[in-house]
Amino acid sequence: MSIRHGLLALLERGPRYGARLRSEFESRTGSTWSLNIGQVYTTLGRLERDGLVTRQGADQAGHTLYALTEAGRTELRAWFGRPVERTSPPRDELAVKLAMAVGAPGIDIRTVVEVQRRHLTEAMRTYTRLRAGALARAPEHRDEVAALLVVERLIFRAEAEVRWLDHCEARLLRFARAAATEPPQVGGRP
Repeated sequence: MSIRHGLLALLERGPRYGARLRSEFESRTGSTWSLNIGQVYTTLGRLERDGLVTRQGADQAGHTLYALTEAGRTELRAWFGRPVERTSPPRDELAVKLAMAVGAPGIDIRTVVEVQRRHLTEAMRTYTRLRAGALARAPEHRDEVAALLVVERLIFRAEAEVRWLDHCEARLLRFARAAATEPPQVGGRP
């Protein structure tokens, strides 16, 4: 998740202070990803160091305002114009867990799969409720549309993960059947 670019996008609408950026980021993403206020200010400090934002005085309450620089606008446009790279996918804890569970002594991989499936089913219920709420709150408002896009991405990701778990379960059953019909090894050779 690019907090850096998310903050730049919010600053394009005008100067903001850190807590407001945090609030707007969370609202725009349907409150599905919370931000630590320290993370916001650390990111703002790096953006300022890199010349992408500048301090622009303070508001009436004394909050330091940050504004987008021309270099920040250029970086934001470049970010919107680039695809999200998939050449180096992040490690997926579930894939690693299932890979390690295969053949691990005392681990029933079907149980691991089922626990994850139940978790995803509950997550999809939660995401579906969030989607219904966003749809009920006038989806023509840009923040609600933005939140809706994020929540629907989470729904689709969870659905895809359930399909993958179904595939894993079927693959493991085929493997178990094949292993049960193999003749015993002779001479201790694998």
